[in-house]
Amino acid sequence: MRSIDSRFVFQGHSPLRFQWWQVLFALACMGLLLGNAPAADGAATAVVRDTTERMLKALEQKRAQIDRNPKIIYSLVDDILVPKFDFDKITKAAVGKHWSKATPAQQKSLTRGFQQVLVRTYAKALLNYSGEEIRYLPEKPGRSASSVIVPTEVREPGAQPVPIDYRLYKKGASWKVYDVIIDR
Repeated sequence: MRSIDSRFVFQGHSPLRFQWWQVLFALACMGLLLGNAPAADGAATAVVRDTTERMLKALEQKRAQIDRNPKIIYSLVDDILVPKFDFDKITKAAVGKHWSKATPAQQKSLTRGFQQVLVRTYAKALLNYSGEEIRYLPEKPGRSASSVIVPTEVREPGAQPVPIDYRLYKKGASWKVYDVIIDR
């Protein structure tokens, strides 16, 4: 049995660190958005907006429980956010050309580990929610006919808006996030 190449191991000083930061920050922001701005038209935008509203509502309803037991937030993230992301596609893109060198078992392990790290980071960021606002801009066409970009701006009083683009593609009957670009 071949051992996993060290380039696939998630370490603190991984060359993927910047890409991880981008994804982690965007995941955190998705839960920190308020859906009170006028919504842009489009099914993919609706997915981003509805997921955000659902997460914030659950966070508000369970705030006392979460304050007593912060681990509860992991199940909220698993239930609400994880189904909207394609972690296989995200991990494959992060690993790049080395993905094809990994065995299917290694690929599955990498994807599972990547998802766990993202979920933990996202959940911890949600614990610090402080009322940031989101502005949904009109959807833009993606690179293929089945993909779109949902541009957003996260606004905090007294600060410049932070642009975040969610890239989604149509997978069956649903839209899945496969990339997040921060500060375009």
